[in-house]
Amino acid sequence: MVEAKAGSLSFLTDNAITATIADSYAVFSERRKALKLTNPGTVDNIAREIQKDVLCTNFMFQGLRADFQKVFSLAPLFRIQHGFQMGPNVPSPYNLMALYGTPNVLLQAGLSNDGSAQCFANYRWSPKLISKSQAQISEGQALVQLDSEYTGDDFSASIKAMNPSILDGSLTGIFIGSYLQTITPRVSLGAEGVWQRQALNARPETAISYCGRYKGDDWIASAQYLAQGVLNISYWRQLTAQVEAGVDTQLQFAPGLGGNGGMLSSIRREGTTTIGAKYDFRASTFRAQVDSTGKVGCYLEKRVAPVVTMTFAGEIDQVKQTSKIGLAVSIEAAPEELMEASEKVEASNAQPPPY
Repeated sequence: MVEAKAGSLSFLTDNAITATIADSYAVFSERRKALKLTNPGTVDNIAREIQKDVLCTNFMFQGLRADFQKVFSLAPLFRIQHGFQMGPNVPSPYNLMALYGTPNVLLQAGLSNDGSAQCFANYRWSPKLISKSQAQISEGQALVQLDSEYTGDDFSASIKAMNPSILDGSLTGIFIGSYLQTITPRVSLGAEGVWQRQALNARPETAISYCGRYKGDDWIASAQYLAQGVLNISYWRQLTAQVEAGVDTQLQFAPGLGGNGGMLSSIRREGTTTIGAKYDFRASTFRAQVDSTGKVGCYLEKRVAPVVTMTFAGEIDQVKQTSKIGLAVSIEAAPEELMEASEKVEASNAQPPPY
């Protein structure tokens, strides 16, 4: 009976149109392999080298902070961390975090003294497909995010859902889909689409963003245009084996107050340019940056002992005449046999958990 059913559906595959499409795709795939294209990364990390690695904006903090980590095992990885923080605008002075990780599973949960909680769960279905989920609860607010990412040989595709729901009788939430494709060994192009509907009585909204990336021998240039009228241009360069530098520019074209100068007078143009550098020493990393608004910042992370790391962050706003200073210490404790095993794992280049 199964063979008869398969025979009745054979017309879907055994015809001239299907054969032509299959042959064309096979030829196209062979040409892509002949170009020796590499994976371009993801749209979210289109400018990762400068925005997340060199600039210290994402690392800045204010006040005093202390982290105490205890590693119980490495295979699987199981770690508990106690975090203490004090200073202005600190939401919670204490946080407890637990992490469990294997080559295919990552589980992480955190609980603060004010009652807010967050958890992450990642699963690697295959070397190319990873599903991620996270949930955050704080002061009566809740956020749920689901994400699936596929990393191909020469492309990356992902789909993301934030607070998806059908309980109101229709689909609500924010849904984001992105695709980044390597066109040539140096050029990658991609796009990102957003569909959102906050409530059943609200109209759905859509937006499309575009991005491009050019990779040189020791430098990378990228550009991303967001539907909100924001243009981001980045340039990163590897100066030496220990020194990286770059420039990041963000331009925003927002509606203004109008005027008598015609249509162009109703557009307000704002922009910020940041220049930064990163220095990697034997036991420390130093980041520094300066932007067009008059802010100067630096971030120093130094390992003063095998299990102790000190961190200093500072920022001065020349225009507003304000400053921010942060100091942190991180202590990691583990049995001696685990420390020796950790060095062996790093030397073997084992596959890390799906972060």
